[in-house]
Amino acid sequence: MENFAKDFAADLIENFVENLPEVLAGKAADMADREQNDIAYMERALMLAGRGAGRVNPNPMVGAVLVKDGRIIGEGWHMEYGGPHAERNALASCKTDPKGATLYVTLEPCCHYGKTPPCTEAILASGIERVVVGSRDVNPLVAGKGIGFLRGHGIRVTEGVLREACEALNTVFFHYIRTKTPYVTMKYAMTMDGKTATYAGHSKWITGETARKRVHEDRSRNMAVMTGVGTVLADDPMLNCRLIEGRSPIRLICDTRLRTPLFSQIVGSARRIPAWILTCCGEKERHTPYLESGCRVLTLPERDGHVDLAAAVRALGEEGIDSIYLEGGESLNGAALAAGIVQALHCYIAPKLFGGKTAPSPMGDPGVAFPETARLLHIRGVRRYGEDILIESVLDKEGSAP
Repeated sequence: MENFAKDFAADLIENFVENLPEVLAGKAADMADREQNDIAYMERALMLAGRGAGRVNPNPMVGAVLVKDGRIIGEGWHMEYGGPHAERNALASCKTDPKGATLYVTLEPCCHYGKTPPCTEAILASGIERVVVGSRDVNPLVAGKGIGFLRGHGIRVTEGVLREACEALNTVFFHYIRTKTPYVTMKYAMTMDGKTATYAGHSKWITGETARKRVHEDRSRNMAVMTGVGTVLADDPMLNCRLIEGRSPIRLICDTRLRTPLFSQIVGSARRIPAWILTCCGEKERHTPYLESGCRVLTLPERDGHVDLAAAVRALGEEGIDSIYLEGGESLNGAALAAGIVQALHCYIAPKLFGGKTAPSPMGDPGVAFPETARLLHIRGVRRYGEDILIESVLDKEGSAP
């Protein structure tokens, strides 16, 4: 888990600072040494923050570095939900008195009592003289109040160092806090002619082992993975994380009429790995065998003959689920886009050709009539995994629904 969490943070940093030397040279050739050091130490804090990937949800990933007399004297990160925050872990790791030190932290320190006491109080008590913050917290309980507290008590605060990278690290958290619904990433793998399976319905395997490993990493980073009953009936997937250090997500099955087989792998493993069935079937007696198998059953309203996905994400947000990795077929993918619940796409492209007029494609909705009405995407990254290519993109806010 730690290795790919480090890679996760490193990828984010690469996206935002790979051109940093040129930017710095163009904007301020005489940048002060302290500003350069601020960037270097914040990069280290970002690396540390990434180690919490998949373990702190629905809290943010945060890293902290303590520096005194030009050397690091302590560092920490938010390790698990409910545990001490990064700032307190950094202070706990100190072998040197932190009085007069500078604290680098990727997210504004909290100033309220939650599962842990306020980090601002620990900072004040430690004698830290300066705090460098990557991004402000959008949580209304903090939202500038932490920085205000520190400044009000005479601690110097510098804001916005590697702000974009720090914000990108916690895209899921910011979305969840603002909307109270999970951040949904749609993932699919297709051939270079746009097919997600052969005309006979076979899809194992489109991509290679290296790309599939990345998928398991992303399952571990998200609180839940979602699929449709059609995929369960066709492929009987497990939808767990198969990495030794990984964490398996909650498995969500969209099953309007409650057709999921009781002998399916997801139901059969529900006592070990959480499995929730989202259905429109209100017949409680039909829920019983699933409940006895260890599943949760959420009854939701119906829309256009299927589970109302907008209502589903609202209900899941109320349950504390901040992120969903959507691994559906063309029907669920199309419905998710039509419902406007998708924020990002992970498109894997394999150098293969399946052909076939009836072979499925990623989206099964009716589509658009004219190119100018297409859903718009913004590409955030293109990476190669073995022979396969992953294109990561986010939906344009105005093009997220038809």
